[in-house]
Amino acid sequence: MKQLQDEITAFLKERNWLDQYNHPKDLAISLSLEASELLECFQWKTSETALKENREDILKEVADVMIYALQIAESMGADGEEIIRLKLAGNRTRTWPKK
Repeated sequence: MKQLQDEITAFLKERNWLDQYNHPKDLAISLSLEASELLECFQWKTSETALKENREDILKEVADVMIYALQIAESMGADGEEIIRLKLAGNRTRTWPKK
């Protein structure tokens, strides 16, 4: 995943966007906006209908969300894979309330 983060950073540098737009607050706002665009693909539809009608758009929005999430990690000097693994490990040790 670090290689992917490096590719994203290279893409941003090629366009001179890295210094202008690579701040955690701005990236978090952009991530939220992209997540809203993903949600819009499902609005007023069942999951099945949305996937049938909007599969390509949904996947594009998922990619946008993932790119922004990785950019946030990168801007903070973190490895995306490492923080995901740490989060999963923490989730495994949680005791979930029983109903």
